[in-house]
Amino acid sequence: MRILLSDENAQVAFGTQLGNILAGRGLVFLEGELGAGKTTLTRGVLRAYGHQGAVKSPTYTLVEPYVLPRAEGGEWHINHFDLYRLADPEELEFIGGRDLLADDSLALIEWPSCGQGFLPTPDLRITLFVADEGREAELTALTPRGEGWLATLAERRTSQA
Repeated sequence: MRILLSDENAQVAFGTQLGNILAGRGLVFLEGELGAGKTTLTRGVLRAYGHQGAVKSPTYTLVEPYVLPRAEGGEWHINHFDLYRLADPEELEFIGGRDLLADDSLALIEWPSCGQGFLPTPDLRITLFVADEGREAELTALTPRGEGWLATLAERRTSQA
């Protein structure tokens, strides 16, 4: 599935729509060149869970955890990874990567190729491309969960058109 995002606001809005579909669980790889908008998309996803603060790329810390209250009680656990500066995928083991990728949380991972060999297969891969003044997002489902997300996304986008 390919989606044209005309500007930053459209990218954040799409991230919010996507975040609502993800339901706080799963593994999403975010790919694209520097400046393609991976962190901007993440900001939109986090908005779906009530985060209104700044969202910065955790380039030096590797992961930024977000614990956000659920309206119905409990908490959302969302982990935003940026593996751009990862020297060795084994470093993920030392920072508790397996726990941070638990099935009861949502993991958004920028530069997943740097964690190859450690990271499991994602539910969804989103590749962002610069397109004029906006971006184009290519979404690929790699698990049944991801296929369900894309089906729901396609359904919602059709009903909004």
